Amino acid sequence: MLQFRWLALCLSCVALHAAAQLQAPSPAALPPVTTIAALDVPRYMGTWYEIAKFPNRFQRKCLANTRAHYLAQTDGSVQVLNSCTTADGNTIDALGLAKQVGPATSPKLQVRFAPAWLSWLPQVWGDYWVIDLDAEYQLAAVSDAKREYLWVLSRTPRVPAKTYDGLIERLKAQGFDVQQLELTQQP
Repeated sequence: MLQFRWLALCLSCVALHAAAQLQAPSPAALPPVTTIAALDVPRYMGTWYEIAKFPNRFQRKCLANTRAHYLAQTDGSVQVLNSCTTADGNTIDALGLAKQVGPATSPKLQVRFAPAWLSWLPQVWGDYWVIDLDAEYQLAAVSDAKREYLWVLSRTPRVPAKTYDGLIERLKAQGFDVQQLELTQQP
């Protein structure tokens, strides 16, 4: 009798998993991630506040006040300084470097936070694709080719609800599971 219950439970779990897979589109069924047409890198420089993000391992200690500061370098690269406040009130800083992939207006960048001497390793570089950006360069969405990461960034710590909701609709249209987004506490 116990074996029958165990078998019934296993079959139920398999059926539920299969049903969930049928409802959610597989990553292969989604269209490729689309970036914006062109990025004016000098205009993108400055401070951006994180409004929301997909949870990720490298930001797990960040509780609030997450922001990024981008500074153009003379060699064409971009210095990236990410910072956030932890639960104990300390600030964590991560200094990185970004470089464009392709022409000077390419919205596709690669970023690394590993030491420079490791920059020859492809796995230390991550995609930083600008996939949505308003005409005033005030609200942006950044992701990667596989939709594993997603950040909503703003020039201000708060975004009007109507503006944010519009961006969320555009992200849904690109196949992003926006229910994964976590709002970031900003001062």
